[in-house]
Amino acid sequence: MTLNSTIDRVTERIIARSEGPRSTYLAQMAAARAQGPARGHLSCSGQAHAYAASGGDKDRLSAGTAGNLGIVTAYNDMLSAHQPFASYPEIIKAATREVGGTAQVAGGVPAMCDGVTQGEAGMELSLFSRDVIALAASVALSHNTFDAAVFLGVCDKIVPGLVIAAQAFGHLPAVFLPAGPMESGLSNDEKAKVRQQFAAGQADRAALMAAEMAAYHGPGTCTFYGTANTNQMLMEFMGLHLPGSSFVPPSAALRTALTRHGAQRALALSALGTQYTPLCDILDERAFVNGIVGLNATGGSTNLLIHLVAMARAGGIILDWQDFSEISDVTPLMARVYPNGLADVNHFHAAGGLGFMIGDLLQQGFLHPDTKTVAGVGLGHYTQDPIYADGTLSWKAGPTTSLNEKILRPSSDPFQPSGGLKRMTGSLGTAVMKVSAVAPEHQVIEAPARVFADQDAVKAAFKAGALTGDVVVVVRFQGPKANGMPELHSLTPLLSILQGRGHKVALVTDGRMSGASGKVPAAIHVTPEAVDGGPIARLRDGDMVRVDAVTGRLDVPGADLDSRPNAVADLSTVQFGTGRELFTMFRNTVGPATSGASIFGG
Repeated sequence: MTLNSTIDRVTERIIARSEGPRSTYLAQMAAARAQGPARGHLSCSGQAHAYAASGGDKDRLSAGTAGNLGIVTAYNDMLSAHQPFASYPEIIKAATREVGGTAQVAGGVPAMCDGVTQGEAGMELSLFSRDVIALAASVALSHNTFDAAVFLGVCDKIVPGLVIAAQAFGHLPAVFLPAGPMESGLSNDEKAKVRQQFAAGQADRAALMAAEMAAYHGPGTCTFYGTANTNQMLMEFMGLHLPGSSFVPPSAALRTALTRHGAQRALALSALGTQYTPLCDILDERAFVNGIVGLNATGGSTNLLIHLVAMARAGGIILDWQDFSEISDVTPLMARVYPNGLADVNHFHAAGGLGFMIGDLLQQGFLHPDTKTVAGVGLGHYTQDPIYADGTLSWKAGPTTSLNEKILRPSSDPFQPSGGLKRMTGSLGTAVMKVSAVAPEHQVIEAPARVFADQDAVKAAFKAGALTGDVVVVVRFQGPKANGMPELHSLTPLLSILQGRGHKVALVTDGRMSGASGKVPAAIHVTPEAVDGGPIARLRDGDMVRVDAVTGRLDVPGADLDSRPNAVADLSTVQFGTGRELFTMFRNTVGPATSGASIFGG
């Protein structure tokens, strides 16, 4: 099938734009690769330190002829998505011994949950935790005793941070091993209803707690299609997961079999193996374009517009939001998974999941078919389903038709002809909107602005009955330089209530709105941010703001914003407590959202 002309054109533009930094990066990886297996260059004393606690693996490690696998883990048992990783190191070590290799836990990285910190001070560390994870993973691998690596991580900032670090060691092969989603509990739709009832004072806290506990009830990733599950999709579309592995639950025997095979596969891809495939050869410009197509076809998280840009830059690839927008314009929306629909990721997986979607998109020319992956050359591997029977792991051809077209449709009959993301520009700057769950009648809003400096002030105004009629709620001083760019997802219930009363409602913010943003139009990641003197800093209550997701415009008709002074917020209260004082350097050096909101040369 001929590659779609827009996909081809955007890919070539990215390749041309990235030529300089990408060439420099690949030269650095070639130099690292030429040195051979890293631990052979260590002193005897250094090697003795590295092997001292390795028990029966010492002889193979000191011989230096068998591959040694580094495990970088985001395990903690407070977060359901990462709790299953407790058993992974021993599973991985046993699997590598079976093929004559060894494995060591290279180090751990922090893993925080945006669900736990929603609306709390800790949320202001969330985005920065991605770059902390990249730094921590780099420290773990800096001992140079590994021939390949496996990365254990799932959620919002963890996978992007691990990918950034993996690219710093891009001469090594890398396989990402997921934990899978928790089993379905209380439906996401029912959970959302109880949240709205609580926000409206129609349900008490006991009812809210019961609903939340019924929804989040066991090990595994949250089952809605937010940032965590969007990460898992991307790792499959970009070739860093084993085919079909993203949404296998933690308790399944298949999950363990995939973990074992992933460890063995990483060693086979090393320079001491038979199919040397370093990560830098997998994550090229085409792989990132495939990821952007997957993001749009699934209606994935808006957070990935920031993360994919930062991930790409770590490998010398320069993406911009226009690339996302043009790919979105031609990519069919094939999935309806909450918050874009009622189904969860388990239902999506059962309907045919990523294998069906990748196969269809390949057939229709929306994906680069010949990218390198951890499964071999060609994305066609990812149309297959893993099978574990009689103690043997194998793959078979996946479904070529959807098993539930209320959840998953072919590209020839999509839920909508364009993807789930929209770039917006205008007199307020540049922003993005996730439109896959926004009904057509809500995609164009022109209403008076109510301007707030934080989300608590919005909640107070709502409780006081001060938000009436049509309104564009503006929450500024929420960008990365101001306070770390927290998600404002806790505003969703009250904005949904206002919309449900028949009012035209939209949100405009230089903060984030999360992968769970839904039916209320939200122009987010506004750049330049308010603290940088962006136009959003000059808005006033009563200004008419037009949020137009159809044409991609974000404007203040009739207002001369340039003639006004910038508002100045008191940020002193958000710069200490809950560890925030330790992140002053991050706030002072972070780049804008358009370049990945990163401290790494944004």
